[in-house]
Amino acid sequence: MTATPRRGTPAPALRSRPPSAPAEKDKTDSNVRMAMTLEEAPWLGWLLVKALMRFAFMVANNLVAIPSYICYVIILQPLRVLDSKRFWYIEGIMYKWLLGMVASWGWYAGYTVMEWGEDIKAVSKDEAVMLVNHQATGDVCTLMMCLQDKGLVVAQMMWLMDHIFKYTNFGIVSLVHGDFFIRQGRSYRDQQLLLLKKHLENNYRSRDRKWIVLFPEGGFLRKRRETSQAFAKKNNLPFLTHVTLPRSGATKIILNALVAQQENGSPAGGDAKELDSNSKGLQWIIDATIAYPKAEPIDIQTWILGYRKPTVTHVHYRIFPIKDVPLETDDLNNWLYQRFIEKEDLLSHFYETGAFPPSKGHKEAVSREMSLSNMWIFLIQSFAFLSGYMWYNIIQYFYHCLF
Repeated sequence: MTATPRRGTPAPALRSRPPSAPAEKDKTDSNVRMAMTLEEAPWLGWLLVKALMRFAFMVANNLVAIPSYICYVIILQPLRVLDSKRFWYIEGIMYKWLLGMVASWGWYAGYTVMEWGEDIKAVSKDEAVMLVNHQATGDVCTLMMCLQDKGLVVAQMMWLMDHIFKYTNFGIVSLVHGDFFIRQGRSYRDQQLLLLKKHLENNYRSRDRKWIVLFPEGGFLRKRRETSQAFAKKNNLPFLTHVTLPRSGATKIILNALVAQQENGSPAGGDAKELDSNSKGLQWIIDATIAYPKAEPIDIQTWILGYRKPTVTHVHYRIFPIKDVPLETDDLNNWLYQRFIEKEDLLSHFYETGAFPPSKGHKEAVSREMSLSNMWIFLIQSFAFLSGYMWYNIIQYFYHCLF
């Protein structure tokens, strides 16, 4: 028989002290968190110190390298008049070194690149357009790194980038080199395309450029995804998550300006089976897909400060001969849409498996680890600082002579 407590007497369950258990647990969790914080404090402190040191080096690097580049370009202006091709060759080499310095900031922070798909070194001496998906400012740094070992590609490359980059520390270098700054927005679109056409006519072949890097999405993934998905729904197009639908305006201008036409009007581009083709004009479209582990892109701040743990960025390449690319507006739109639908599939596979799928005709996907030469980085950094010291003394000497 079960005893029933009398009125006014607490039940045994109520006389126990269970409420104290959660309080004790919270106290324990608080102690654990405090202990973890105290253990992480030295690591966080070192991370902050390292970030400040990296930032200080980056500032010093820019203060000596960029003014030195400008001084060399000024002093070489007579050569530009006498032998324009040689001038732009020397300028391109210095441009490649500057981009190599930017690449080295990420390299020493442990931000490396794994390459997949076709080997683009095979077409490094031909004219090509590289179409790249765009997720963050670190995409540009990633390309600066992984293209360093592709011969003179970086030296002979023209970038199409947002006009805001014109006002960065690297803006004056890009202006001298002949990169094109495009202003986004519907109200500017037609004007910008006309300016791009004129820019290509005046600067592309006269400066012996070979490659053009283009981000057809027209902005970062996080900013354009909702707009792109709404457009896709309205026009019965595929719903994309990892990329956005590309814009074709700049691509069409580039193709029309640079593709050599045969007498019958068809493009005279190269053939994937004949990489030694001697045909002139734009020959290849390189479809580059950048993937970050866990879909967490690297931005320029991370690249400079290095506060993120070492990360391997993956870049997948596909090469299309220009003769297979339609030039008419509607057909070109569809062709570009198809490329980005394929990018969506590539990225979905990567995020699920951690690797890109095998290329057509291959049973397994093959990856290549990209590497920078530490000795080469040391040499170009040393040259930059020695040049900065030399130009400082020259300018100081003339200043004292004049004043």
